[in-house]
Amino acid sequence: MGRVVITGMGTVSPLGLTLDSLWKSLSESVSGVRACTQNKRFPINCAAPADAFTGNIDDFGELEPNLKKNIRKGLKLASREIQMCIAATQRALADAGIVAGQFEPDRVGTSIGSDCIFTTTAELEDAIKSCRNELGCFDCSVWGQNGLPKMTPLWQLKYLSNMSACHLAIYNDFRNVCSSVTLREASIGATIGEAVHNIRSGKTDIMIVGATGSRLHPVKMIHAILTEQVAQGTDPPETVSRPFDRERQGMVLGEGAGSLALESEEHARKRGVKIYAEIVCGTYLSHVERGMIPNRREALTRSITALCRRANMTPEQIGHINAHGLSTFACDLDEANAIRNVFGERHIPVTAAKSYFGNLGAGSGAVELIAGVLALKNNQLFPILNHVMGDPDCPITPVREFGVPTGDSFIKLAVSPQAQAAAILVRRFE
Repeated sequence: MGRVVITGMGTVSPLGLTLDSLWKSLSESVSGVRACTQNKRFPINCAAPADAFTGNIDDFGELEPNLKKNIRKGLKLASREIQMCIAATQRALADAGIVAGQFEPDRVGTSIGSDCIFTTTAELEDAIKSCRNELGCFDCSVWGQNGLPKMTPLWQLKYLSNMSACHLAIYNDFRNVCSSVTLREASIGATIGEAVHNIRSGKTDIMIVGATGSRLHPVKMIHAILTEQVAQGTDPPETVSRPFDRERQGMVLGEGAGSLALESEEHARKRGVKIYAEIVCGTYLSHVERGMIPNRREALTRSITALCRRANMTPEQIGHINAHGLSTFACDLDEANAIRNVFGERHIPVTAAKSYFGNLGAGSGAVELIAGVLALKNNQLFPILNHVMGDPDCPITPVREFGVPTGDSFIKLAVSPQAQAAAILVRRFE
């Protein structure tokens, strides 16, 4: 089978809008977590917003005039998460030198992952107010008469999870597969797996893959606080996200998106473009015990094992692990022990990009994968930020300082609270 390579990457994250800003922060141990100035009603004191992304057309990178016009016109039909994805992807396309009209449109496909995307209260406020009865309560019986006419006719298009892929396919005239994945943090594994299959089978020459997400939407923030361990300590914000550390306090909530251009090695060589790395393969699976109890440890163990088997590589051949590294007690424990289950006593280096920017929802996996590719390209592993004291219950070898070799390959892990696990194997391209 032919090799699948990465020829373009783009991000929107708490560490900026460019690959250079992302790598500069990682290589200089700069955190994107800051004091929370939004949503004061909620009990969190820090977050990781993508402040550099304002939604202005300039945030989408250099665009051909007609494309810029079309994207600017369509922004009103895209939520912030979808806008971030479009921006990250257009930057990845520019990085790869993929320009609409210069490729056979039937040979380019898209696969984009996301969380569920919620509407904002501002979209509904006037309509809901118009349906209050004399007691001030919402009366659903008059919604059709009073409320619905106050809704913008196309408002729902802003919040459909499949609209990221749709917008991108339309803007760039990509006519092959156009798929959407909503597997939360594990989304990137499914999109990569599908893309590699489509390219190797000859169905496409190029696949644009990525994921976008946010945990800063008020509804998602409430959900996280009620169901997961969210950092709420009094430490300086930039020190709060500390995966696998004995004193970890929980995850930091953030937002962001990442996209990659994948293509066959043959197609990339014909174009004469740079190649960042090879995507060997990706796996996605879930594991739920009897009684519908999610088992993240088993899901991750099986996902890593399946990945190595599919790649025809042994665990000893893997250079390092780019961990999910959520910074919660339960998830870090599950992940660390899954790594131990596969790698045994081998001290394989483990790093975690969430220590720099927290949990970006579905966008995390894509941005972290890009961070890993940059580390491989620069042959420099970034340390886990804020990791001071190892947790004896997390039997891994965390990267704590610069100078640890990357090796020639790495595995990117991602997992959702529902035990949907993804693993992606990336190898140095030579």
